[in-house]
Amino acid sequence: MSEELIRLSDLTVTFEDGETILDHINLYIRNKEFLTLLGPSGCGKTTTLRIIGGFLTPTSGDVFFNGKRINDVPPYERKINTVFQKYALFPHLDVYDNIAFGLRLAKLPEDEVDERVTQMLETVSLKGFENRNVSSLSGGQQQRVAIARALVNRPQVLLLDEPLGALDLRLRKDMQNELKSIQQQTGITFIYVTHDQEEALSMSDIVVVMNKGKIQQIGTPQDIYNEPKNAFVADFIGESNILDGVMLEDCLVKFFGRRFVCVDKGFEKNEPVDVVIRPEDVDIVPAEEGHLSGTVTSVTFKGVHYDTIVDFKGFKWLIQTTDFYPVGSFIGIRLNPEDIHIMHKSEYSGLYGDYSSYSAEYDEIADAAEDGEDEE
Repeated sequence: MSEELIRLSDLTVTFEDGETILDHINLYIRNKEFLTLLGPSGCGKTTTLRIIGGFLTPTSGDVFFNGKRINDVPPYERKINTVFQKYALFPHLDVYDNIAFGLRLAKLPEDEVDERVTQMLETVSLKGFENRNVSSLSGGQQQRVAIARALVNRPQVLLLDEPLGALDLRLRKDMQNELKSIQQQTGITFIYVTHDQEEALSMSDIVVVMNKGKIQQIGTPQDIYNEPKNAFVADFIGESNILDGVMLEDCLVKFFGRRFVCVDKGFEKNEPVDVVIRPEDVDIVPAEEGHLSGTVTSVTFKGVHYDTIVDFKGFKWLIQTTDFYPVGSFIGIRLNPEDIHIMHKSEYSGLYGDYSSYSAEYDEIADAAEDGEDEE
């Protein structure tokens, strides 16, 4: 396990009007780690990045780098570089001179400048583009030039503030693979900011989910997706059906009037809980064979699967399946114990997880309404 490189200790940022942007943030980042700050607009992720880079001073709390407090260290004295969404390339310089700019500013010998720039061009797959004008490059190529310019000075940390936001979908996916490869090649710590869950899950070693200035959960992409800590995380990281339930005992939960075997433990007996079931984990079967049965109310073709909305006693589930079931079909579903995830109730309970107001973008989520009688 890599050693700790950066520690944020009890960081708070409050504006003059009293608005709190960061609320007592505590976080540590390991050396050579790819860590992503993930959350909706206004959650505090970019503010956190700016504090690490030295562009903003926290109202209270401390920033430590290699064990030393750096609150008062200016950005240019920190071993940290930043890549922004707008690449800020110099239009009057070619690719080579853009990358070499910082090295020449530091007055490095020209032979060392050439060696470093040549190596970096190979790292970002731009060998042969040295003399190209940056304005003639595609968005993805410009992005790679910006990354090369930030890395050529050999910082210990690279901050990336939604750097793929201006790219189209196909190019964005390609650059996700490129960024992860570059990070692994260079061994530099990457701290990445995004609101895009797919970017976070596909590239990161660690994901930090934020909302309303607070950290909601820290974990690997697999942990965040498979074991969300609250309804906000479950809903923000992929789609989720989130139901009211009661934890009867270890590995036994009740919802929709039925008892289901699960794998979760450590809850109080008869504790009210949130039950999370991912749309891709639901098995559709004939109605008479299902744990639950309901009526298909909406079907949307998504290319690799169908988003199928099914009404179970007034609560509408999202099910993702490669099979087509027309609107009006009466179907059953079966749930495996390992696909039923249990969460403690939180301030977000009841706000997410019912697709009664389903739209293609999942813009509107209605409150859940559970009904049913107990069955064994």
